[in-house]
Amino acid sequence: MVVKKKTPKVEALVLDEQNLQTLIASLSVTDGEDGVRQVAHTLQSCLELTEPVQQIQLVKKAGSQLEALSERQTDSDLLKACLHTMTLVYTSLLSKNPLRRAVASALGSVPAWLQEQAVDCLCSNMSECISSVDSDKYMQTVDTIAACMDGFPLGERCIHKLLPEVLQFLHKGLSECLHLNRGLTGRHIAQAELMHSCLTAVKTSMLVVQRSQETISAALQAEQSQCNMEQTLSSLVSCYIQILTDEEFIQSVQSTAGMAVVLLIRSVMGSGNQVASVVCSLLQSSVQSLDPAPQWIREQCVSLCADDRPLAVSLYLCHGALAMLSWKSALPGPEWERLLLLIPKVLLDLDVSVKESSTALVLARVLTLWSGAALDCLHGEMPPGPPHLQQAFRGGSELQQQLLEHVYSHWEHPLDAVRHQTCSLFHNLLLLHQHTQPSISDPTKDSYITELTQSLLGLEWHMRGKYGSLGCLVDLYGAGYLLHLQPQLPSRLLTLMGDQSLAPYAANLLEKLFVSHKVQLATDCAAAGTTDAWMELWHRTWVTPLLQVLCSSRLDQTTYILDYFLPKLLRCSPSSLAHMVQALQQTPPSGRGSSGSRGPLGALMTCLRAARAQGAVPSSDLGLWGGLVPLSLLQQALLHKHDQVRMDALGLVCESHRSTEVLTPQEMDLIRHFLIPNLNSQSPGVRQQTVSLLKKLLSRMKDSSQTLQKRLSQVKVPEQRDRDQQSLLQYKDFLHWLCVSLLEVLLPGASFSKCLMSLHLLCLLGHFFTFSTGPDVFSVGEVVTPAHAENVLYCVGSNFLEVKQLATTLLQQLPPSAVKLQEAERMCRVLQAALDLSTSTKPYDSVTAAPLRTLLLQQPHLSRALLHCAQQQGIDFQPSAEAAAPEELVRELNALAVIGFLLRCLQSEAMKAESSLLQAAASFPLYGRAHCITAVLQQLNTESLTQTVQWRRLVSELISVCYRMSDVVSPVVQSSSPEGLIPMDTDAETSSGLQQILQEIQPRDTNDFFTDARELEDDDDQRQKTHTASLDTGGEGYRVTAQMVLVCCWRSMKEVSMLLGQLCQSLPLVCSTEEETRRPGLISEEQVEGVGLYFRQQLLQSRHRGAFELAYVGFVRLTDMLCRSGSEALQQLPARWLSEVLEEVRVSDPSSKLCATRRSAGIPFYIQALLSSEPKSSSCSLLKMTMRQLISLAMPSADRSSEGSTVPQVHALNILRALFRDTRLGENIIPFVSDGMQAAVLGFTSAVWAVRNSSTLLFSTLITRIFGVKKGKDEHSKKNRMTGREFFTRFPALYPFLLQQLEETASTVESDSGHVTLHPSLFLLLLVLSRLYPSPMDGSSSPLGLAPFTPFIIRCGRSAVYRTREMAARALVPFVLLTQVPSTVQSLLLELPLEPGHRVQQNSIHGALLQVLFLLRTYQSDSHRPLPAGNDIVQTLSQRMWLASRLNPCAVTRGAFLDVLVCLCGTKTTLLTDSELCELRQNTLSILMDSELLTSDPSSIGRGPSSVHYLLSLTQVALSATVDIPELWTVPRPTDQILRCLLRFPHYEVRELVLQGLLRRLQEQEEEEQEEQGQKDKEKKQEKKDKEKKQEKSRPQWLDETTMSDLTGLGLHETHPQCLAKVLQVLSALTSSGELRWKDGSQVLSQQQVLRHLLTVAQNSIYSVELHCAALTLASQLVVQWVNTDPEGASEMSCLAQWVALLSSCCSEDQPVEVKLTAAEVLVHSTEALLTSPHLPLGLSATVSLWWSVFVLLQDEDQEVRDSASDFITSVPAPLLSVSGLSVCPSVALDLGLELLCGLLQSWGQVPAGVLALTEWLLGDEESGEEGDADDPPALTEEDFLFEKGDLNLWAEPLQWVRLLHRNLCSLIQNSRKTEAPGAGDLNLELDLDHFQTLLTQARTKTLICQRALDSLPALPQFSCTMEHARLTLQQSRSRLAQEVLEQLR
Repeated sequence: MVVKKKTPKVEALVLDEQNLQTLIASLSVTDGEDGVRQVAHTLQSCLELTEPVQQIQLVKKAGSQLEALSERQTDSDLLKACLHTMTLVYTSLLSKNPLRRAVASALGSVPAWLQEQAVDCLCSNMSECISSVDSDKYMQTVDTIAACMDGFPLGERCIHKLLPEVLQFLHKGLSECLHLNRGLTGRHIAQAELMHSCLTAVKTSMLVVQRSQETISAALQAEQSQCNMEQTLSSLVSCYIQILTDEEFIQSVQSTAGMAVVLLIRSVMGSGNQVASVVCSLLQSSVQSLDPAPQWIREQCVSLCADDRPLAVSLYLCHGALAMLSWKSALPGPEWERLLLLIPKVLLDLDVSVKESSTALVLARVLTLWSGAALDCLHGEMPPGPPHLQQAFRGGSELQQQLLEHVYSHWEHPLDAVRHQTCSLFHNLLLLHQHTQPSISDPTKDSYITELTQSLLGLEWHMRGKYGSLGCLVDLYGAGYLLHLQPQLPSRLLTLMGDQSLAPYAANLLEKLFVSHKVQLATDCAAAGTTDAWMELWHRTWVTPLLQVLCSSRLDQTTYILDYFLPKLLRCSPSSLAHMVQALQQTPPSGRGSSGSRGPLGALMTCLRAARAQGAVPSSDLGLWGGLVPLSLLQQALLHKHDQVRMDALGLVCESHRSTEVLTPQEMDLIRHFLIPNLNSQSPGVRQQTVSLLKKLLSRMKDSSQTLQKRLSQVKVPEQRDRDQQSLLQYKDFLHWLCVSLLEVLLPGASFSKCLMSLHLLCLLGHFFTFSTGPDVFSVGEVVTPAHAENVLYCVGSNFLEVKQLATTLLQQLPPSAVKLQEAERMCRVLQAALDLSTSTKPYDSVTAAPLRTLLLQQPHLSRALLHCAQQQGIDFQPSAEAAAPEELVRELNALAVIGFLLRCLQSEAMKAESSLLQAAASFPLYGRAHCITAVLQQLNTESLTQTVQWRRLVSELISVCYRMSDVVSPVVQSSSPEGLIPMDTDAETSSGLQQILQEIQPRDTNDFFTDARELEDDDDQRQKTHTASLDTGGEGYRVTAQMVLVCCWRSMKEVSMLLGQLCQSLPLVCSTEEETRRPGLISEEQVEGVGLYFRQQLLQSRHRGAFELAYVGFVRLTDMLCRSGSEALQQLPARWLSEVLEEVRVSDPSSKLCATRRSAGIPFYIQALLSSEPKSSSCSLLKMTMRQLISLAMPSADRSSEGSTVPQVHALNILRALFRDTRLGENIIPFVSDGMQAAVLGFTSAVWAVRNSSTLLFSTLITRIFGVKKGKDEHSKKNRMTGREFFTRFPALYPFLLQQLEETASTVESDSGHVTLHPSLFLLLLVLSRLYPSPMDGSSSPLGLAPFTPFIIRCGRSAVYRTREMAARALVPFVLLTQVPSTVQSLLLELPLEPGHRVQQNSIHGALLQVLFLLRTYQSDSHRPLPAGNDIVQTLSQRMWLASRLNPCAVTRGAFLDVLVCLCGTKTTLLTDSELCELRQNTLSILMDSELLTSDPSSIGRGPSSVHYLLSLTQVALSATVDIPELWTVPRPTDQILRCLLRFPHYEVRELVLQGLLRRLQEQEEEEQEEQGQKDKEKKQEKKDKEKKQEKSRPQWLDETTMSDLTGLGLHETHPQCLAKVLQVLSALTSSGELRWKDGSQVLSQQQVLRHLLTVAQNSIYSVELHCAALTLASQLVVQWVNTDPEGASEMSCLAQWVALLSSCCSEDQPVEVKLTAAEVLVHSTEALLTSPHLPLGLSATVSLWWSVFVLLQDEDQEVRDSASDFITSVPAPLLSVSGLSVCPSVALDLGLELLCGLLQSWGQVPAGVLALTEWLLGDEESGEEGDADDPPALTEEDFLFEKGDLNLWAEPLQWVRLLHRNLCSLIQNSRKTEAPGAGDLNLELDLDHFQTLLTQARTKTLICQRALDSLPALPQFSCTMEHARLTLQQSRSRLAQEVLEQLR
């Protein structure tokens, strides 16, 4: 997109009248033709004009006339007047004004002889400007000075002449800035303006000094002026230094001041060796080294070398040295080289102590700048350059190592800019190394680069910095280098594309790799003389892995490939698309698998979509899409089961490289094919993508239609005109179809997602085209009927806010003739409905009322309707009316009238509520009216309101009524327990005492609750006095519940807050007199401050979370407005309020009303709102002040011994927690994380529970703030952790603190005494340390090394508390380098005792074993581990084998020792050699064989948790030896004997673990077989006869007859539910591979016996989901096997009906998702055998029941269930269905399923019975029809609940289902009549007449009942009783359609 450059603003010259007349008079001349007179005349004309463009033209003309002057023909006075005029104009204008540039150009073109005179005139005017005392003109003068130095030679000469005065002027301005800055605290706008002025002044002074070096040098050398110039420059340096050391200035100003200091020193001292020496001394804070500088510089720089100077000063001076000194040539001397090497040292020292992220960013930029300067130096030197620089910059040097450590510490920084700078630094470091090794061009021969690359490749892939660093290596050495080291790199990177946080980084690295690889291959082949072979290799390397990932990976893992990677690949090689399409079309389609992958079809759509978006695939009029794929494939993809496949196919249709590409008829047909089945998508992401893609399509239609219409008016060729005309007609038909289709789905009962999508698309249709009914060819309004508009209007009554908003927007676009709101009667009905809803006790009704009123605001006669309503209700209301007003004024007057009417109602209701809050809560809760007022205000453009007087009066009344409402409800929300004071009971008898309770409510949790005990009073007497069951209101009783009262109160507070916030935020402020005339204000400063004080009271005193959270939202609006207001008083309010509340928190005396419970209630919100109003770009002085005070309060102190004195600490901890959670404070809060962590850890040691509780919450928040939100299910995953280096670099203050705390706590954990001593903060410390992990890049040179922590963590492992030992083991892992793991494990094992004895400490043994175990697991999972080498671990373990034997009495340590053995002997790579492993396995087997697990007396083991852990560890050994890797163990006993012992072991935990192991092994084997089968399928056909042999071969060794018999016996007799579920799952896995013989001992059971047993288990296990699912699955497998074996005899089985009933019950809505998924899987597997079998093995009734279960699951709430059920289509035999074998989305599967069922009924010859069965479905459940007597409509008998719950299923659409069923039934009846043979029996003769008559009577009865109930509902029931109306409408449709079907059947 081309962005137009912003046009500079041209302003006319404006001078005061006196000056203007004087100038014009000086230019007045008598007539003459000489050149000067012409110039004067031109300038005079210019001054008399006011049009700026004409003034520019005249100035240019004057410039040309001046240029033509000769020296002879001049009138000196007149010429001087002309020059004076031009220079005065120049100095009077702003710098960016084009008129000034024109004057500068004119002055610059004067002849050489006139230039001196022009300079003198300019000097005169400049001198006047400089000497002016008007501070308002200061910035303009500074701009003028800067403009003189910017390409204006005369101006530059002028500044040189006036140099002392200019420098003095700039010094004066900077001094003024320094003075003003001290008094602007809290005034953010004024402070920002001052910072801008200061920055401009510093930059201008730098420009002057830089351009005037010769003048300065000459002035300093001249004796008479030396003192004056020195004094001026000294003053300037003083200002720079003050800015540099004043932390109140923003960083950009300080950084510029640092550059200015270095520039001025260089200007005075030149560019010799001495300058570098002085800058070095400044960086080192060394006064002694300043000797080479002049005396006055030394004096000023003394303050800059003070020890207490801010840390950032060094940073800004380094920046100045790099930016202001020249590095692009050979260095002048050794001091320059010293300076070059000193800068990174200073920066790296500073890096350790930097806290602010903004400072870290500056530091990263300066380091990158330094690396660039170092490269410039090496390029400028004659090779090879200075030896010590070569040595310092070479890879592996100390400097390079330190800089690399900086890179590794910051490449994961939260700021993207820091990461980018770090990557640039790494790139430059590689270049520096490359420059020092010019002779080595091959990276494989450079040991440093090879080692660096290997270490980078060995890092974890979740580290984002790794990608950029590898990219740098690709840039320098090419992709071939990395691919040679790691050939699997492309595949590995593609698998990482599933992670959204890593996808952009992986895609960028992939792009660098494949682009570089392509260039390398092409170059190599060109050099070798071949041209074709390399492309195939490139495809194999990059395209083949991509297609494999797209076809086989889960959809969520490939989403970002389309976004980030595929477009880049196609951009690099567009010709690869043909290769992709060919490869994918040759790939066999994947069947219904569990992987959830998109398959070849989805991959094809993905590739084509990306290519089409790139412009590589044009649409085609042929049957092939772009000549590549058939359209039928696209149609399949558009209805595919997987969302992303459908989206890719839709994107292929909608997206185009050209926005004007004409849509083809095929594309429009594809959209028709796609739209209706895909409207009801439950996924928000899919809905968003669909709307976005169709928006692109509509935009393309709009643009291409304009092109077509334009072409029609120009093209004369008849054929082309006809084609264009035809395209336009097709467009019109398509748009009309689209509009009607979308409107017709908005029926009552339509799902939320369908309404949302339809309304979204209709709004887009109205945006691109129009709903008008005019002559425009694309106006679609003519197809909108009143019925359509009615349905849209009823969408406003939806429970979903987004649907309401979209429906309101659409109604404003629809033709008024269709909406008919202008009709008086309809308007009154809608208005009355809105008024009724605004007083409803159901909260969402008021949300419906607001958009209804918004719709009416446009109607000109609304005020009459309001007046009519007011008269009906007896309200004193008189709207102002204005006849024939324009539309905007009508809207404003209507808004005034509506708000006025609502205000009168609200005032009246507030008065009633003051007398009875209960009556208000039950009859007219106040919040609805307030919500509607806020909604009306939001619709107004408050900047252009005209009725100022009325609005001001209205605003005052609104604020007043808000305060009244608040006073009424405050007692509830400010009580100690607003939720609990009122009895939560719907019984009316208990509500009589509510009024008295409300009167007694007072806050009970003021701060004296810490010190004064309270006793509850017995109020039995009061309870006996309650006598009224309900309150009487003029004869009409009402019921009130506690819930109603509470909701009324907190929602009223919410709406008051929102209304006050809206008033303050949107209404203009009453300003000063001259401003008021231009823009009248509507709200005064006093009112705004009053609102602020109201919010303060609510936030500091409310106890109900809903109330203070929403008061916070309103208060945030207010604080934003305060910050932006022009009022000085209002700008200072946040700072004042903040200091007041902090003082109140600090004092917290017993009389304070601050809430000390409920996490300090609203106090944190109040402070959050005040701090978030502070601009992020400011110095954040309020935040820093607040954090310092809060942290000092949060830290424990000696004088806080009592509970009362800890209240400020509790408040401070709670407030800190809220601030650390606030994302808007961003990185500005990070500098205080270290202090917050210290406060949290120390607070945990407090004796007061409240402090410990708040400290825990703060600690939890800080863990999230430091390590980020949880990025995976595994809490200990490295994604949720940070390297120790990065952690301590970002928070260096925590290093000594954590070390000291750990040392203290470690000294308390020794367990020799036997007493448990648990330090309070030990757990927190270990939790933090366990979140760290080591990086292979960690070196030993870091000052923040992790080694000192290790001995203390190891000591913590000796704790007597199990959890502490475990945490210590986890925390030890990051502190041991990978290479040190073997030695650390060895040292820990050596501490274990060699033999049992009395002094053995089991806690110490267990702690050491846990630490060994965690170290081993980390070592095994690390891809960068070294190869196993010889060590003594096996010998050490062998000497201590007694710990795993019976000699060790402690089961816990026995189990832990066995865990270590399993870890070492398992399948993963360990640190042992093969021979050592063999020896260790033999020793472990001997322990197993002698253990209780395999002996005959297991009862000797206890049942404690330690015993169970020991047994499970033994079981893991046994499983590894018998099932997992038996080939690596030489087991002395037969496997079946060991497994039998395990399966019959008394402890269920052992049996469960064994069964889990068997199941896992069987599943792994099945996956391996599927992979092998897939490879064989690719090689085409395979013999069927091999199947059975393959099954025999694939049976594992351990699965012999004995084990099978044990498993079946266990399946019949196991009593533990979990074990039984597992054994049934194992048997199910075995059954799926072939028929299983069930044996109970020696008896063989029949299938019918087994099936009965399984059905009994399933029916009795409804409380165990896992067992229920396992039994159902296995039973279903047996049924299918039985039917397949004997289809005819299956119907005789008595238990099949029981199985069908069980399966049907598992599909009901209330079942758990797992059960429904199992049922869906069973039905899918049964489709071919049972549902579609031509033999009808189960009989008609049972088969239809199974079909009903399928349809129920296809309409389930859960998308996973629906998707799983839709797979039944893939199992339907091919002849029965045209799309058989394809995965389709559930909505299409529902349609196809019904069509299929009707076809089957016909083929079975069961049409009459089938139609009656399906008609029962049509009528619905019997219970729903029993609505009671006709005289008692259901609406009047229901409980009036506050929160009405509708149908839980938001996806199902009963009305659509009923219509679909009706359509298919009618079609079935018609088809069966057509296909009847001439001699066949009539349908009516085969009909069950009794059943038929019963259904017909039932349908007629229901129709009458529903009609009567609908008639009894109030007017517009769609709004007042939405759920009831929808239910009755559905039931009526059911009965009517059932009647129609039955009448057709008759």
